[in-house]
Amino acid sequence: MSAETRPSPVLPPGIELSGIGDEAGTSLDEQIAALSALGWGAIELRTVDGTAVADLDENGFERLLARLADAGLGAVCVDSRIADWARPITTDFAADLRELDILGERCARLGTRFVRVMSYPNDGLDEDAWRGEVLRRMRELTARAEDAGLVLLHENCAGWAATRADRMRTLLEHVDSPALRLLFDTGNGVAYDYEAYDLLPEIAPYVAHVHVKDALGTPDDTRYTLPGRGRCRVRDALRLLLDHGYTGVWSIEPHINVRPHEALTTTGRSGVEAFVAYGRELERLAGGLGRGAA
Repeated sequence: MSAETRPSPVLPPGIELSGIGDEAGTSLDEQIAALSALGWGAIELRTVDGTAVADLDENGFERLLARLADAGLGAVCVDSRIADWARPITTDFAADLRELDILGERCARLGTRFVRVMSYPNDGLDEDAWRGEVLRRMRELTARAEDAGLVLLHENCAGWAATRADRMRTLLEHVDSPALRLLFDTGNGVAYDYEAYDLLPEIAPYVAHVHVKDALGTPDDTRYTLPGRGRCRVRDALRLLLDHGYTGVWSIEPHINVRPHEALTTTGRSGVEAFVAYGRELERLAGGLGRGAA
């Protein structure tokens, strides 16, 4: 059944489904094909034809805008490299400031305010120095984001505040700006050796965006699964967020066939088909939550 004729899933009120495009394939063609096959109207952007959104030349960015418009896809978030696993606390801060300045202009043209960030993995600093530099950088980044009309979304992935709810709250309280909120990834805990679901009771009111993934195993042997098939309590997490009044996007990041940051890629139908199958599984899960809410 095509996306045009397939019945729309029954979603909880205020919830929209999306996905990180390059998890379907490297090329923009594959990314658009996957979201279009699902019949979803939104895409989350990270890399396009292997290039980060901030690094596209102007012709490449104009092409991206035109292709998304032709496909009827809106952008819900841009996943930046700011403060991520590849940019530890000793990295030149100018790289992050430069990327944020570029994304300020590009996000306005894409029609989204959301930019995913992390909070700087350590690189030899003592605990106090690491904390102080993270807070200083995040405060400056957030001030610039606020001036540009952006909202930075800190993900529970890599960095000083990645795995602890108390540190996430400290970060939010120190920065004290509506331009910094949280991105909750349901499945990051397995690879980073913590229980992501256990963070939620303390941080749920500050979550403005959600990545959906699931996994089994250990940090040394992480095996990603369809949502609801692993040990990350995906359904429970989405239910808890709804109970705290969450409205917004649930965006799939399958990590099954394609993980660009680990150089795991695919081309052609296999990546697109796996992405679509993952999206259909989230629709089924979300449909149950939607009927429960109703």
